[in-house]
Amino acid sequence: MSIRHGLLALLEHGPRYGSQLRTEFESRTGSTWPLNVGQVYTTLGRLERDGLVAQNGEDGAGHALYAITDAGRAELHTWFEQPVDRTSPARDELAIKLAMAVGAPGVDIREVIQSQRRHTVKAMQDYTRLKAQALAALEGGGSRERDDIAWLLVLEQLIFQTEAEARWLDHCESRLIRLSATAPPPVSEPGPGPGARPAPAAGAAGLGGGGGSGVGPGGGAVGRAR
Repeated sequence: MSIRHGLLALLEHGPRYGSQLRTEFESRTGSTWPLNVGQVYTTLGRLERDGLVAQNGEDGAGHALYAITDAGRAELHTWFEQPVDRTSPARDELAIKLAMAVGAPGVDIREVIQSQRRHTVKAMQDYTRLKAQALAALEGGGSRERDDIAWLLVLEQLIFQTEAEARWLDHCESRLIRLSATAPPPVSEPGPGPGARPAPAAGAAGLGGGGGSGVGPGGGAVGRAR
């Protein structure tokens, strides 16, 4: 997320001071990405260093105001015109967790998937409820309609994202079930001596535990959330 460009976009509407920018940023995004005042002023300092904003006196309460410069306006318009780069995707903690859970001793990867699916479905339900509230606010024609539209767009992106995550989790579980079913049998070894433990079932160790999840392939998390 580009905080600097978000602040530039707000400053294009006129001079603002730090805490005012924080409030407007959070209002526009529904506090999805909360900022603290220190973060705002640090970013403003860098923007000023780069010639993209300049201090513009004070307001009646003594707050230092910042205004966008011509260079800042050009930078902002370039940001709007260029697509977001996807060649270096951000690190996704869930993808990393599942990748590391494969073959991890004592980890039942299907339970990891089930736990995440429950959380994802709950988040999807919460976002859907907030979307209904945002639509109701728009229909009411309040004075902050622009912020309501911006928040609605953010919410719908979050809903699409959680729907995609739920489908991916269903796919992961289905993939593990297929791999477990086609895993080759263990290599024959000499018979165990007296008192030896039996070998684990085929396919269980390679998938990080074999505890059944109780859900078949494609658990249908998206359908349940709607």
